[in-house]
Amino acid sequence: MSDPTEPIRVVLVDDQQLVRAGFRMVIDSQPDLHVVGEASDGADAVRVVTSTPCDVVLMDVRMPGLDGIEATRRITSTSASAGPKVVVLTTFDLDEYVVSAIGAGASGFLLKDAPPEELLAAVRTVHSGDAVIAASSTRRLLQHVGPLLRAGAATPSAAPQGIPTDLTPREREVLECMAHGLTNGEIAQRFVVSEATVKTHVGRVLAKTHSRDRVQAVVLAYAAGLVQPGDVLRDAR
Repeated sequence: MSDPTEPIRVVLVDDQQLVRAGFRMVIDSQPDLHVVGEASDGADAVRVVTSTPCDVVLMDVRMPGLDGIEATRRITSTSASAGPKVVVLTTFDLDEYVVSAIGAGASGFLLKDAPPEELLAAVRTVHSGDAVIAASSTRRLLQHVGPLLRAGAATPSAAPQGIPTDLTPREREVLECMAHGLTNGEIAQRFVVSEATVKTHVGRVLAKTHSRDRVQAVVLAYAAGLVQPGDVLRDAR
């Protein structure tokens, strides 16, 4: 686990050198972020992550040789919960790849044409574990791939197919908010409680759904039909 006083260590994985150079320039411009490694394909990414301590991996999906989906699966399967978080880089025309990557263990996803501030926020947010990337692009993407999630294309194998019956009414509401992309702070405002209380609820949701992180819980919520594409978050009760 990294020292919280040290910069977040990032590995860049993309088969285009120019793309990696652009990401490196943006990331290394921040005092709290630092690129510690690069890879041009999935196999190289696994080697780099294995040999280089890192916190977040920015992973392209389509690459020659070993693709980003299988690389993500290998990285997350060989790394404990304290291992690096993987953020998948994608575009809207690759929905099936996104769903498969999330099922393989990615902790978030980001559009490749996202502005620099969204890229930086994605790295920080996934590293903190505070939320699914709460950018508007992610909320749109969740809605876009909802039908695929409900079809079970990326339901985590460790998670049950339905919503656990032992979730309390408030925990179900918190899971619904998570599935709509709300951060802990936004959930706290919605229910007029402290963020510490929300974190407790989120922790219980993850434990009861056997989800590794918030993304996996959101996948379950869509796959089980708790949230439907196009749904509007209901008023808090």
